[in-house]
Amino acid sequence: MKHWNTQSFLWMILIGICSQNGFSFTDPYPKNPNIDAINYRFEFSFSDETDEISGKTTVDVRFLTEGTVALRLDLINKSSKLEGKGMVVVSVKSNGEAMDLTHENDVLLITLPSPSVKDQRSQFTITYQGIPATGLIIGDNKYGDRTFFSDNWPNKGRNWLPTIDHPYDKATCEFIVTAPNHYQVVSNGLLVEETDLADSKRFTHWKQSVPIASWLYVLGVAKFAMQHVDDFNGKAIQTWVYYQDRDAGFYDFAVPTKKALEYYSSYIGPFSYEKLANIQSNSAAGGMEAASAILYAEGSVSGKRNIGWRDVIIHEIAHQWFGNSVTEYDWDDVWLSEGFATYFEFLFIGHEYGRDEFLEALKYGKKRVDGFYLENPNYSVVHDDLKDMSKVTSSNTYYKGAWVLHMLRGVVGTDIFWKGVRSYYKKYKDSNATTADFLREMEEASNMDLATFFDQWLYKPGTLKYEGTWKYDMQKKEVMIALDQIQNDGSFFKMPLEVAFYFEDQEKPQIELFQVDKKSNIFTISVDSEPKSVILDPNVWVLMDANFKKSE
Repeated sequence: MKHWNTQSFLWMILIGICSQNGFSFTDPYPKNPNIDAINYRFEFSFSDETDEISGKTTVDVRFLTEGTVALRLDLINKSSKLEGKGMVVVSVKSNGEAMDLTHENDVLLITLPSPSVKDQRSQFTITYQGIPATGLIIGDNKYGDRTFFSDNWPNKGRNWLPTIDHPYDKATCEFIVTAPNHYQVVSNGLLVEETDLADSKRFTHWKQSVPIASWLYVLGVAKFAMQHVDDFNGKAIQTWVYYQDRDAGFYDFAVPTKKALEYYSSYIGPFSYEKLANIQSNSAAGGMEAASAILYAEGSVSGKRNIGWRDVIIHEIAHQWFGNSVTEYDWDDVWLSEGFATYFEFLFIGHEYGRDEFLEALKYGKKRVDGFYLENPNYSVVHDDLKDMSKVTSSNTYYKGAWVLHMLRGVVGTDIFWKGVRSYYKKYKDSNATTADFLREMEEASNMDLATFFDQWLYKPGTLKYEGTWKYDMQKKEVMIALDQIQNDGSFFKMPLEVAFYFEDQEKPQIELFQVDKKSNIFTISVDSEPKSVILDPNVWVLMDANFKKSE
C-alpha cells in the first residue's frame, strides 16, 4: 500500500485541494470542506502531581470527495517559545495501523494510506502528551483548590485538543476523564458514566450528540456542588459551583435561566441541546457560552443576584441559539454570534423586565458604539479576511451588531422580523451560516430588497449624524422639515425615519415615516395646526445622533 511521506509534497497537495475547490488563501485558515469531522472522542488522564496531561483523541472523519491524501488537524507543538509547553504526538493509528504524520508549525498532518474515495469514513486515534500553554487552564481557584477548566475561545482549543479548530466544521464530541476521585467533571451533553476506580481515581464520560464547533467544547474538573435546578422540555437545568459557594451559587443561578430558555424557544425555535448547565469557573473572564454547559467567572457568584451577572446569563443562553446552534461559517461573520446574542439579550430584558430596561440597554449599547467609533472610525462589523484572532470581537461586534438587528426590525416590522429570524434558525440550526444567508432569509420574509441596508451598516464603517430644522407655514398649514446628513467620515445612509408631531389638543403624537435617502432632504406635511414640538425617531429605531430644532 503506497504512502506519501514527503512533507513538502503533502503541503503542495493540501494547497492544491484548497485551490481546486475555490478556496483562496486570503482567509488565513486553509479550509477544506471536503473533509467533515463527525465525532471527536477525547480521553484524558489528569493528576495532582503534574500539569502534564496524557491525551488520546479518536476522530471520526468523512471524506466527501475522492482524492484526499491527508487530514489536517490543529495541535500546538511543544516549543521553547512556549517555555517547553505544548503537545508532543506519540502516535497516530487507524484500524490499528500506524500512520505517517508530520507535526510542525502547530499543524498535525496525517497521511492517508491511499487517496480517499467519495463518502469514505475513517477513524484516526492520536496519542499525545504535554503541558497546555493555554486552552486548558490548570491551577488553583480563588479558594486555593486545584482545578482544570477549558478556555477554547476563539481558537485556543488547539493547545490541547487535536481538531479542525475553526467554526466552519462542526462535530459531536465525547470527553472521558480519569482523575483523582475528589474531582467531579462536567462537560457538554449528557453524563454517560461516572465510576470510582480502585486506585482512588474516578472515571467520567460525557457525550454531546449534537454537532458543535470546536471552540464550544467544554471541560470543567473541580470540587463542585451540583444542583438539578429544574427541567425544561424534559431537559435538565443544572448549576455547578465550587462547593464553598454552594448556597450563594445555587441562589444566583436559579434565575432567570428557565424563563430565558422558554422565551427563546417560543420566539426563535427549539433549544438544540440535551441540558443547560451554568458553571462557575476560573477560566472565563465573564461568560463563555459553550454548548449546553456555560462557564462563568468566579466572581459571578455573590449570593446577591447581581443585575450585571443576570444579564450575562441571559446573553450566554441566547448564544445557545446564535453562535452555538447557528454558527458563523467564518470568523469574519462573528457578529452572527455576538451581535445576535446581545440583541436577543436586550429583547428578553424588555420582555421580562419592561420597555424602560430595554431602552436603557439600547442606550448603553449606543454609548459603547460611539466610544469605539472615536478610536476606530474605519471599523466595519463584518471583518474582511481577519488574520489577527486577538481582534476577532470588539464592542462594535456586540453592540453595533445588536443595533443593526434592532434597526432591521424597525425597517421590516416586528412580525416580519420574527418570521425571518425563525426561518433563518430553522434552516441553519446545528449548522453554519453567513451574513449573506441571513440577508436572504430576511429578504424572503419581508419581500424587500435589504442589500443596501446590510451593506451600509455591516460592511462599511461610519456613523450617522443628522442636523436639521422644522418650521410651520401658517398660510399653507404645512410643516417643512430640512434634514442633512452631516457625518464627515465618508459614510452615507439611506434610512426610513419616523417623525412625531405633537399637538396641544392631542394626547398621542401624529407619526409620519420619511425615507431619508440624500445628504440634504426636504419634507413637507400638511397639518391642522402648529405643532408644539417635532421629534425625530420617537420610538428609538435608528442608531444616530441628531441636532434637530425649530427654525427661528
